[in-house]
Amino acid sequence: MIHDIVSDMLTKIRNANLAKHQVVQVPCTKLNISIIKVLHSEGFIYKYEEIKENFKKNIIISLKYKDKNKKPVITELKRISKPGLKVYTNRKEIPKVLGGIGIAIISTSRGVITDRNARRLGIGGEILCYVW
Repeated sequence: MIHDIVSDMLTKIRNANLAKHQVVQVPCTKLNISIIKVLHSEGFIYKYEEIKENFKKNIIISLKYKDKNKKPVITELKRISKPGLKVYTNRKEIPKVLGGIGIAIISTSRGVITDRNARRLGIGGEILCYVW
């Protein structure tokens, strides 16, 4: 049985957004931290903090909302590459999400970066997810 930690993290963030929660707690892995750093730098989440409880490490993510009605900044999170079917792209075929409004998070040889940075650096990689 394969357990997809990235998909679980994206689902927790999506569900917390729908329920209009302020914070969500996800397991701490290197890949999750890299994805969260990209989401933070692109302005999709407010802040994040790593915490250690007993022997477990977790990440507490503070979600970002647009106004007092709590309209979430993250409209959609979509997992692309899955453990059963990896999706790769070369530097010439990096997708644009919603015509450039959203971002694609790509795992490259230089780390986890956005589609814009991958185009600028001229490298491809595994498409992890789309965010808009």
